[in-house]
Amino acid sequence: MKKALTIMLILIFSLALIPLAFSGAKKEELKVGTLMAHTGDLKEFGDNIRKGIALAAMQLGDAGLTIKLYEEDSETSPIPGVNAARKLVNINQVGAIIGGLSSGGSIAGAESVTIPNNVIQISPASTSPLLSILPADQGKDFLFRTTPSDALQGVVSGTEAAKLVKTASILYTNNAYGQGLAQEFTKAFEANGGKVLASVPHEQGQPSYAAELKKALAGNPQTIAAFSYPVSAVVYIKEAIELYNFKNFFYCDGTKSIDMIEALGADVLEGQMGTAAGSKGGKAKDLFVAAFEDEFGDLPPLPYIDNGYDAMAVLGLAALAAKAKGLELTATNIRDNLREIAAPPGAVILPGEFKKAADLLKKGQKINYEGASGSTDFDQYGDVITPIEVWKFTNGTIERVKLVEVE
Repeated sequence: MKKALTIMLILIFSLALIPLAFSGAKKEELKVGTLMAHTGDLKEFGDNIRKGIALAAMQLGDAGLTIKLYEEDSETSPIPGVNAARKLVNINQVGAIIGGLSSGGSIAGAESVTIPNNVIQISPASTSPLLSILPADQGKDFLFRTTPSDALQGVVSGTEAAKLVKTASILYTNNAYGQGLAQEFTKAFEANGGKVLASVPHEQGQPSYAAELKKALAGNPQTIAAFSYPVSAVVYIKEAIELYNFKNFFYCDGTKSIDMIEALGADVLEGQMGTAAGSKGGKAKDLFVAAFEDEFGDLPPLPYIDNGYDAMAVLGLAALAAKAKGLELTATNIRDNLREIAAPPGAVILPGEFKKAADLLKKGQKINYEGASGSTDFDQYGDVITPIEVWKFTNGTIERVKLVEVE
């Protein structure tokens, strides 16, 4: 009797374990962390980019991919950003992080958290050229971005500024983003006949930038390149007007800001120009805009919302590709499919067409995602090439002037 009871208990226990074994054999849920700036100098951008990410996650869910998003705030600062990344990796156990926004924060998080833990990191907004050659990622290949490097934006920025003026100074945020953009701008501006008179770094969050402005204006430049973030830029532009009656600035992606219009006044900024990552438009962008506005209302004229959407889209499509091959949804398996689903050859997949993509992948067919922000053909460094937009402040809003194709 005891023997029979023992055998029965073993059978019951074994049968109870079967579903657990099969459910645990494959990771069917994709855990993704978002590391946006909800406070600090880039707070204007954080929630809007998060909405782009959330939209893609919802659409991928409709296509049959279970996604769990965990949201954290980088505070636009490397140390809080690293701590938030550690929480996402160690506590939430995400396989990928979309973020950060500032290049300095993205680099710190990659070096300290994501790369050592073999976790994918895709930034929708970090543009420093250093990300392309970050030593910590050599031979690892876990660092990607869906926005072009400032090796591209800086060239367009310097070239366009040289068409308007012949002398310039630069005020730049003292991190990898500001340093890289200032360097690339200087090379392009001077190659096109201009002269950079001063290149002045500044820290974020200062109550005054009078000392930095004094250095920048010492040589009487025709313009100052405002390579900063909105909160800091508002402070020094006000001071430039009040202290020096100086109003001519040239802007960038970090200062493509509606909050600046509201803080400074539309008349102060009217007609002034800048650059940022752009998208070609067309059907891909139209599908994204329609879906975004259906879910969240009007799409703000701010940078990187579509890049955030594309970051989530490529992660989800890579996960669907891994599933179709019978692979677990590990960071490495997803990473290994990122380039495959985002480049030719293959059936073109546009924003929102994720059910179509899933069906094709199940049939063993190749796909080529063409994003809302442009092509997401990752090169060997995890970089993409998209056009650079020249924009201007006009009538209390921001409008595109033209799109510049770069290689």
